[in-house]
Amino acid sequence: MKKIVLFIVASVFVPQLWSQNISVSSDKTVTKEDRDFRIPLIGESAPSFTAESTNGTINFPDDFGRKWKVLFSHPQDFTPVCSTEIMELATLQNEFDKLGAKLVVISTDALDTHVQWKKSMETLSLNNKGSVKIKFPLVDDANLVVSKKYGMIHPSSNTTKSVRGVFIIDPDNIIQAIYFYPKSVGRNTDELLRMITALQATSSGKVLTPVNWRAGNDLLIPIPPKTDATGKTSVPDGFYSPIWYLWYKKASLIDENVSQSEN
Repeated sequence: MKKIVLFIVASVFVPQLWSQNISVSSDKTVTKEDRDFRIPLIGESAPSFTAESTNGTINFPDDFGRKWKVLFSHPQDFTPVCSTEIMELATLQNEFDKLGAKLVVISTDALDTHVQWKKSMETLSLNNKGSVKIKFPLVDDANLVVSKKYGMIHPSSNTTKSVRGVFIIDPDNIIQAIYFYPKSVGRNTDELLRMITALQATSSGKVLTPVNWRAGNDLLIPIPPKTDATGKTSVPDGFYSPIWYLWYKKASLIDENVSQSEN
């Protein structure tokens, strides 16, 4: 009788398990649906979340209002590469503030570990720059909610090693730039500052930045100056072109326009 009951139970439940595409590993059970983590793309709204952090409860992105946001993620606390990145971000906090940008760091460890990690890093001096207080929040993502929303869990791995993304988000909470780095390579914080500066400079849609552009360099224009009735191109002051498909606008002209709009 017992054998008959066991056979019936197995007949009912085993097919259901297979139909749900459940794969069983030694440490946890993960469904196929749980692996469908899509990276939100440039031009899409930044996924929102609520989580605990070293600065208290975070409601992202609402808590940061009309600021630019940099979401900077880590696979684990107390890792050497990530530690240097956070300490460097801390030394550049004022530079991000000047651009109206707020830093939000997430890591897949729990809040109490974040607190200890933060305390430890604040005692260190990176590249002889002196110790710095970390003012931005370190967000608890031990449950991987944020990592999943931002598509940072690799579909073929049970580890968090791919949680190395950076998302730059504009004041309208639209994703404007995305970076992913391998865990063995430290991220370039100067490039993050350059990217935000470039995004702000081109936000009007009237100018573009050429390769390796830095603040103060001339910019490209997407549409050449108009031609007159004779077919000749009229070149206003402050514009120049080395060839017909490349037109530049001098940075001094950009600065002039900004000053006039501010006045």
